[in-house]
Amino acid sequence: MNNEEKLLGYLKRATTDLRNTRRALREREERDSEPVAIVGMSCRFPGGVETPADLWRLLQAGEDAITEMPTDRGWDLSALYHPDPDQPGASYTRSGGFLTGAMDFDPAFFGISPREALAMDPQQRLLLETAWEAVEDAGIDPTVLRGSRTGVFAGVIYHDYATRLSNPPADLDGHLGNGSSAAVASGRISYVLGLEGPAVTVDTACSSSLVALHWAVQSVRSGESSLALAGGVTFMSTPDAFVEFSRQRALSVDGRCKAFASAADGTGWGEGVGMLLVERLSDAVANGRRIHAVIRGTAVNSDGASSGLTAPNGPSQQRVIRQALAVGELGTADVDAVEAHGTGTTLGDPIEAQALLATYGKGRPADQPLWLGSVKSNLGHTQAAAGVAGVIKMVLAMRHGVLPATLHVDEPSSHVDWSSGGVRLVTERRPWPEVDRPRRAGVSSFGVSGTNAHVVLEQAPGVEVVERPARPAALAWVLSGKSSAAVREQAVRLSRVSGVDALDVAFTLVRGRAVLESRVVVVGRDEVELVAGLGAVVDGVMPVGVAGGVGKRVLVFPGQGAQWVGMGVELLGTSEVFARRFAECVEALELFVDWDVRGALSDEVLLGRVDVVQPLSWAVMVSLAAVWESLGVVGMRWWGIRRGDCGGGGVGGLVGGRWCAGGGVAQCCGG
Repeated sequence: MNNEEKLLGYLKRATTDLRNTRRALREREERDSEPVAIVGMSCRFPGGVETPADLWRLLQAGEDAITEMPTDRGWDLSALYHPDPDQPGASYTRSGGFLTGAMDFDPAFFGISPREALAMDPQQRLLLETAWEAVEDAGIDPTVLRGSRTGVFAGVIYHDYATRLSNPPADLDGHLGNGSSAAVASGRISYVLGLEGPAVTVDTACSSSLVALHWAVQSVRSGESSLALAGGVTFMSTPDAFVEFSRQRALSVDGRCKAFASAADGTGWGEGVGMLLVERLSDAVANGRRIHAVIRGTAVNSDGASSGLTAPNGPSQQRVIRQALAVGELGTADVDAVEAHGTGTTLGDPIEAQALLATYGKGRPADQPLWLGSVKSNLGHTQAAAGVAGVIKMVLAMRHGVLPATLHVDEPSSHVDWSSGGVRLVTERRPWPEVDRPRRAGVSSFGVSGTNAHVVLEQAPGVEVVERPARPAALAWVLSGKSSAAVREQAVRLSRVSGVDALDVAFTLVRGRAVLESRVVVVGRDEVELVAGLGAVVDGVMPVGVAGGVGKRVLVFPGQGAQWVGMGVELLGTSEVFARRFAECVEALELFVDWDVRGALSDEVLLGRVDVVQPLSWAVMVSLAAVWESLGVVGMRWWGIRRGDCGGGGVGGLVGGRWCAGGGVAQCCGG
């Protein structure tokens, strides 16, 4: 080979390598900027908010959830409050946004002993509950995620629960460390659900949950996680934060956040927990998920060497906004509204407003200002849960096409030059109209540590309408729980739901919920009968149309005498599950019989033969059992027959790996 041929070969290899490198870089860039879908949401916030729907009702009503300090936490309220900001050990405010019922917890549901549960920080309990609910909200049975690459990213900043347990009982030894550990707060979720993606607890102070969401998005984009839970929690076991920030004169006297208002006099502490389940948009679409909203871009940075350790840095806030927009390949004019950090402090709010005016406020049409608000005016500053609270608010606002009012604004802050850009406060509820692009919103969260986060959200894409299956003559609602009391509570919650299709409810209760040990099946021809059945469950009675119990289910299969001409024929045409299992039975029977199994269903002569009726009844009953299994009514594993049991002596079957012998009747127990 001469030098010219060697050079030509080298150039070909170099060209191929360059082409492959460019393709790899392009794929990497596309992956790093691929939108991520929010497919599940759950929350607990002050004001009795237990679901995102509850939060929307509170926002729509323009309510705040601020109350006086709770009396059930063992705080010495008489000694704690003092109007003098310089009073040592006291708080000059006695109000805030507090969770109720946060100490209520069902440890057995998660396989936790009562002793270990007592040693667990309520924040760990709240994260467990909302993680489960967020997965179910995505229409996923949480038990099927065991062994999956699902990540957990949780913001937690308080670790004061253990200090409440002065002189703890000796039998809590060995549990207190894990019960108060920040690392265990995320790790326990992965342990209980069997998740094998990253489990990371984030503490960047009040930006923790938005930073957690940023890392969750990065994890699913890179393929490190197939799904990721992201959120944050705040529950104040002690009043120490009130005392500490009273010394700094950083609290609002009445406990309310007056975001961007001239009347702003400090922040108001709140509590809460929020959890999101995220997945790459392409995967969410392929998996048929309901998409709440799309995350276009996220970014995190630090204030660096600012004017003070805890002082906000306007230029850094501008940079994190521009970085999030760049990741989403968007401009400032592509975003309609921003859910601000907006804590109501006299230092932080003006700096944040100026950063927004310098970014989103520039180059906008006069009739399309950026609309600015803060959910802290409703809930108080929920700290580690503040970012996720803002995300859930804006997801709901985009869905409903309404921007809720920011409360407690006497007039926009006089410390902000509002004329320098197109930014306006949402001081009253206003419509969010459809335009020629999806609705979009930014969410900001800044930590006292100097860590800033910004997320750009986009309205969920339109859902392709598919033809709905024919509505059956009767519907079954399967309710399940770890105990009969839990089933009744589920019946109570379900009976309060309105405006949903009964068929959708039936499907979701089976496919999008874990089917647990204690079960009740409510059957009805319409919503009226189904709701009446729910009422019977709540009352503890079992009228016609309601069946249930605890433990194993028993299916009794007839040997012969229950057959009729045409049995199963309609189900073959209307139930995919029945047809698929019947085909398997036909395949098994054809090894032993010389007659047409499917044709025999409508053949009066064949149905008169004993050697036909018994195996044919077996096939129909096994297929019908598969339908009940698909509805969550029984928990059978697999079925089969063996040679010699296709006539004369009744029908046998394999259930859960255990043989159920035939006689005149075969009783087969589903586990």
